[in-house]
Amino acid sequence: MIDIGEVLLNLWNSSGFAAMFASFSTIGWQNLVMLIIACVLLYLGIVKQFEPLLLVGIAFGCLLTNLPGAGLYNQELWTNFMTEGHEAYHSYGTILREGGLLDFFYIGVKTSIYPCLIFMGVGAMTDFGPLLSNPKSLLLGAAAQMGVFAAFFGAVLLGFNGQEAASIGIIGGADGPTAIFLTSKLAPHLLGAIAVAAYSYMALIPLIQPPFMKLLTTKEQRKIKMEQTRAVSKSEKIIFPIVVTIFVALLLPDTAPLIGCLMLGNLLKETGVTDRLSDTVQNGLMNTVTILLSTSVGATMVGTTFLTANTLKIVVLGVCAFILSTCGGLLSGVIMCKLTKGKVNPLIGSAGVSAVPMAARVSNKEGQKANPANFLLMHAMGPNVAGVIGSAIAAGFLLSVFGG
Repeated sequence: MIDIGEVLLNLWNSSGFAAMFASFSTIGWQNLVMLIIACVLLYLGIVKQFEPLLLVGIAFGCLLTNLPGAGLYNQELWTNFMTEGHEAYHSYGTILREGGLLDFFYIGVKTSIYPCLIFMGVGAMTDFGPLLSNPKSLLLGAAAQMGVFAAFFGAVLLGFNGQEAASIGIIGGADGPTAIFLTSKLAPHLLGAIAVAAYSYMALIPLIQPPFMKLLTTKEQRKIKMEQTRAVSKSEKIIFPIVVTIFVALLLPDTAPLIGCLMLGNLLKETGVTDRLSDTVQNGLMNTVTILLSTSVGATMVGTTFLTANTLKIVVLGVCAFILSTCGGLLSGVIMCKLTKGKVNPLIGSAGVSAVPMAARVSNKEGQKANPANFLLMHAMGPNVAGVIGSAIAAGFLLSVFGG
């Protein structure tokens, strides 16, 4: 005869509720806090629309990984994977045999497949015409990487090692895939915190940047109307991704995966003979990879590693990096404005962070506040796409220094 009481007791003991509350003083409370954080992130993504295409997936991945007993993500497998001397060191076989669904998803992050495919989609959706018509934009994109290196030194002073500091610093590039690419190679244990910080600050660009735009520029400078950029030929647009790939990959081989995929996506768009492939990369592939990337990154937000003092340090350093990158681009824009005797509106310098196209839109919006007849969007897109290249190069440099 079936003992109903014993069945119910076994059901309770095998449930996630029992696992959460049995040891509430240790790991249980951390799971509960992370579930609350996941719900807050879902609110920000759905209701406030903070980078919803990524934040919703990250939040739900966080929700899944902190449900005790589900076994969707097994952090200990990845700890063994990265521990030299352990029998599972660098063995995907162990992951495939013993891992859960999100462990399988995370392989694409660990191998850098997802960030590179995201970059391919970004390339297919990017027009490098504004950059080619005004090559000086490259300087603004380079100046906007100042926050990356400032945050790196700040992280070192706060006790992070070189690999961790490099991963934190790249938040200043305002480029989520690049941050994930670099962190997954140098400091995977910080991936959840860095990804959330990077995408949160990207979503907050309309709030973070304007005060510093007003602080570092005068109203007269913000009123400056820029001349129409020259038309860029189709040949230039086709040659550009090929030349950039060759030059950057030879200069910094470690950045070849990101730059190569970015430029391949752009080449598919510009050739005019691969429209079907370009459409696939921009839509089907991009959407699929975004789902896999966001949920697997969210899965790394395990309570025991996320709820630490280091996470708070990363949040603070990340916003400092972002602000300093914005200021670096603006100050470079002010210098360029003076050197060109008022032909360059310094507001476009803030678009040097690589959040495309949001940063360019903010530059345009602030310019129109000062002068309603001012249209800076296409001018700001030059530094904006230069920032994408700049952040990838910065990541390649940091990887070449600390990846050995």
